[in-house]
Amino acid sequence: MDIKVSIITINYNGLADTCALIDSIAFNDSVEVIVVDNASQNDEATAIEHRYPHVRVIRSKENLGFAGGNNLGIKAARGKYLYLINNDTVLKRSSALQPLINRLESSEKIGIVCPKIRFAWASQPIQYAGFTPLSSITMRNRSIGIGEEDRGQYNTAGPTPYAHGAAMMVKREAMEKVGLMPECYFLYYEELDWSMMFTRAGYDIWYEPAATIYHKESQTTGQSSPLKTYYLTRNRLLFAKRNASGTAKYQTYAYLIALSGTKDILKYIVTGRLSHAKATVQGLYDFMFNHTAKKR
Repeated sequence: MDIKVSIITINYNGLADTCALIDSIAFNDSVEVIVVDNASQNDEATAIEHRYPHVRVIRSKENLGFAGGNNLGIKAARGKYLYLINNDTVLKRSSALQPLINRLESSEKIGIVCPKIRFAWASQPIQYAGFTPLSSITMRNRSIGIGEEDRGQYNTAGPTPYAHGAAMMVKREAMEKVGLMPECYFLYYEELDWSMMFTRAGYDIWYEPAATIYHKESQTTGQSSPLKTYYLTRNRLLFAKRNASGTAKYQTYAYLIALSGTKDILKYIVTGRLSHAKATVQGLYDFMFNHTAKKR
């Protein structure tokens, strides 16, 4: 039987989470699962292979980042649809895949579809029910419904400006026209940039609430780590460089470097979070002068 869906996830020192994800997947002959081990410190790839012989494991000798790891999995995938999901997510078996497939098949214009994403803790509030547009100056946006209890208020499918990196099903045919995920970010903002690439190519991105996944959120980098601060600082500017134009681009640079960057550095110093202040300075410096992101 032909492979219809390739489920691709990245493992980086996250064996327990990755195993929990695999255990939540309803396997059949039309689904393949690919785990890309992004140079975990221990040989977690072998552990996954032994425990799940039906899963394809690809071990990278170096940490390729979020985009690089996913691209490695995409190149090995055989499915008509590519479901890129974080390893710290859990699928809801009864409605994990088919609603997303149905949505992609409903229109030639739809290139990516994302499920409703709920946090995996406490009462499982909503994390994502679509995105608002990015501000043209701050390069920030908001996840619709975040933190709200799920009462069905976001149960209507519809287009959204950007896909969510924790879970996005991509039509292979569209991806082959658009190209692979940009690898210059390493971590954060690459799915937003990829979404822009799809949009510029004439494709729509949809939110489909008939499918739901549960996300443990930031198990790899931490909810508020210096690593996250560094990449968000650097990559907002990089995103503006790649996607903004005219005077708006330089207004964004001025805001993010002179105003927001300076404010964040002072805030972190005053509150004693010196590692975050250093990460902010490093992120600004690497964008302006180095252009090569540090790797974890």
